[in-house]
Amino acid sequence: MNLITTKYHPDLRIFNTTSSLIYGIGNIGRQDDGLGWAFIDWLTKEKLFSKAETMKHYQLHLEDADLISHKKRVLFIDATKEPDVETFEFVKIDPKLDFTFTSHDISIASILATCKLCFDYIPEVYLLKIKGYEWELKEGLTDKAIENLNISKDIFKNIQKTI
Repeated sequence: MNLITTKYHPDLRIFNTTSSLIYGIGNIGRQDDGLGWAFIDWLTKEKLFSKAETMKHYQLHLEDADLISHKKRVLFIDATKEPDVETFEFVKIDPKLDFTFTSHDISIASILATCKLCFDYIPEVYLLKIKGYEWELKEGLTDKAIENLNISKDIFKNIQKTI
């Protein structure tokens, strides 16, 4: 069984550079929505991909277009409810200006399009979507989400060993 569904799968070592950003999105107070933060916490604790800048936020902001305009590569990590994602999915994001830029739920594609419009620059942007199951106002990941997180962490840990 293929545990990683990809539309694009680069050598993950490309993120271990000072020109890379690994950005966790989520809310640890909403159960599995905290997967992005948990991944960043793990990277930091294990000192993996230590050359990359890491950060965590509850949601994306329009100002993130400026932030990514200074990076060569960006990896966003977020929880997903998408039914076709079994454990996690790794995808390359292309710029697309959509109507989310006017809301609190701005898309990564819209951030990337804004970066192109404002700074005439497009970094390589990817998204690691980790499957989540529960989103209630409660701290702590579900057991199934932790399993998916651990599978995704294993991929990064194994890549790190080859650096």
